[in-house]
Amino acid sequence: MVRPGLARRPDVTELRQTYDRAGSTAPAQVMDGVTFLAGVYLALSPWIVGFSGLGALAINNLIVGLTVAALAMGCASAFGRTYGMSWVVPVLGVWTIIAPWVIHGQPATTATIWDNVVTGAIIFLFGLGALAFAANYRQHEHGGSRRGTGAPGGEEW
Repeated sequence: MVRPGLARRPDVTELRQTYDRAGSTAPAQVMDGVTFLAGVYLALSPWIVGFSGLGALAINNLIVGLTVAALAMGCASAFGRTYGMSWVVPVLGVWTIIAPWVIHGQPATTATIWDNVVTGAIIFLFGLGALAFAANYRQHEHGGSRRGTGAPGGEEW
């Protein structure tokens, strides 16, 4: 589906190719890969770290982890179509950090708190990186001139 602002542009295909090239650069692939792995780890962490008795936090980590992994895969495979949702990843990183204190139930253990804080921080930081790529290409979409962060050759836009 083409966004309304893009539908009026004659160069929609060229813009999508530009976004997809941006998403296929080495820095973008590393960010998406680490974010994907952090999401998968978050989903599996209740069984890796051992969240015994913390069912609500375990379910939260499973759902949030799978969501982060899906968003990272979306950005990695179709950056031109999914970059608008990149702001969700840092928000999920913050939620992961605060979840042990917010989710009601049995008090979280030191191991579960550390697990969520470190994993959430990684998701947050790499989500900010994806957000920076998105902001750079949004500026290009609106006619701004800026160095192509991560673009091949770093040519002027």
